[in-house]
Amino acid sequence: MVRYQVRCEQAQQRYIQFSAVFQQAAEAESLQLELPSWRPGRYEIGNFAKNIKGFKAFGDNNQPLPFEKTSKDTWKIASAGQAQIRITYSYYAAELNAGSTFLDPQQLYINPVNCFFYDAQNTEQPYHLKLHIPTQWQIASALHFDENQSVEIANFDRLADSPLICSAAIDRRSYEANGVTFHICFNQQQMIPWERVLADFSKFTQRQIQDFGEFPSSEYTFLIQSLPYAAYHGVEHLDSTVIALGPSCDIFGNLYTELLGVCSHELYHAWNIKALRPAEMQPYNFKRENYALTGFIYEGITTYMGDLYLLKSGVFSLEQYLKELSKQVQKHLDNPGRFSMSVAAASFDTWLDGYVPGAPGRKVSIYTEGCLLAFYVDYRLRKATNHKIGIEQVVKNLYYNFGSGTSGYTLLDYQTTLENLSGESFAAFFKDYVCGTAAFEALLQEAFEFFGLELQQTPSKSYAEARFGMKVSLVGKEWQVLSIYPGAPADIGGLAIGDLIIGVNGFRATPSLDNWLAFHENQNKTLLVDRNGQLLERFIPEVDRHFYVNHAIVAAKDTIATQEKALMNWAH
Repeated sequence: MVRYQVRCEQAQQRYIQFSAVFQQAAEAESLQLELPSWRPGRYEIGNFAKNIKGFKAFGDNNQPLPFEKTSKDTWKIASAGQAQIRITYSYYAAELNAGSTFLDPQQLYINPVNCFFYDAQNTEQPYHLKLHIPTQWQIASALHFDENQSVEIANFDRLADSPLICSAAIDRRSYEANGVTFHICFNQQQMIPWERVLADFSKFTQRQIQDFGEFPSSEYTFLIQSLPYAAYHGVEHLDSTVIALGPSCDIFGNLYTELLGVCSHELYHAWNIKALRPAEMQPYNFKRENYALTGFIYEGITTYMGDLYLLKSGVFSLEQYLKELSKQVQKHLDNPGRFSMSVAAASFDTWLDGYVPGAPGRKVSIYTEGCLLAFYVDYRLRKATNHKIGIEQVVKNLYYNFGSGTSGYTLLDYQTTLENLSGESFAAFFKDYVCGTAAFEALLQEAFEFFGLELQQTPSKSYAEARFGMKVSLVGKEWQVLSIYPGAPADIGGLAIGDLIIGVNGFRATPSLDNWLAFHENQNKTLLVDRNGQLLERFIPEVDRHFYVNHAIVAAKDTIATQEKALMNWAH
């Protein structure tokens, strides 16, 4: 058993103090300890070792042991003749999001996968964890700590997937669904409307379990970090999820739909990625990338189903749900990267740059593209089976056939399951739309028509977006170009992403660039631009068309009986 102790002395310095004792076989010459290179739920290299400070190793008689780093996150300790090896180190914890580790005088928040070591030759050994925290702090976690703030964990995988929050400002309530206990723990949130929250969470939880027939765990915990600034992030775990959302003053106002959406999304992950994993991640290899082509399944389908279950359970109205689906369509159509990279390739490349904007027009999002392809697949299944089967049955079949304890599923397993349930071939769909870059607006339109929905398109209210084809953001007193529509006037006129627009036709472009552009409507326009410190003038031609367009999915006013039936079966 590995015995770990955690202290948070001088919390204002943001360093957490760790000590751990590892057992060693008598014949061993060395002990190789490793820190994960990435964390589940974020399929990119995290390099957590950059936060390790003052690593030391000691033998049976507390004598220092020599060690060397054999890779960026591997420590090899010369430990011949030692029965026990104790290590000490500090971890810098200054970043607060749903997947990080954080310390300040108000809380200790740990994602163990960031900062706990494991024996590379014995990952299945149990862990004993002891926390040394202020007496007034509570612990919120899926782990069950005793009165001494101690807990035993079966193995490293379980530890790595068990975040915890220690704070004096935790407010919690519980509810039950199908015999499973669910806990909701808010940290640093005031005035929680618990009756409303518990009712809504119960509804979407019950509906998800109803469709799967069981829940993968006997207990589940929502850990919600309520932040005073704008934030939106969620990370799934085996028996819990961490949500970071803010600002806290608006969580039960304008952000309440976001809270419900991210929590429903992360709950669906309890089946789709935690219990049901692609073959490439069964088991996780924390030392390197776990490349897979199926990110659009474990993230895209989850994005689609997370919101859809809010509709099916009655938490969302149809109008609220369509607003969320419209956002995905907007992101899809605004992104020229859909012509350059397939969603399968984007799944593979999350390990490269999946969570940053990256090179303009290069890639797509597995969340957005996967969500819209899931919507289309849902339509295809319902049409082929006369509304008897939807995509929820596909994931359920995968879960029971390739879930916990198996070797995981492949891309072909997903295709085969679709074909077996629908009785139709999906070969062209996978070739052209999953592994290819064929435009799938026609697919979406086909699905919209089936359900009696319409895609309404209106020019952006922003002159810069609609008429110039560029999106901008105010930086100080200048307007920075964020994106450019290919072939739009901004593109033809020689603007580049990152340019700072200072003026229009000799006037400083404040307080509103759009107002100055509209003021000179139907006139030639010359923009003064700061490009890396160099002042340039760029002539922008005026054209009679619109570029960036707002997209909204709405229920059609004139529908026929078959559409009404399809919508009712899909939504309820």
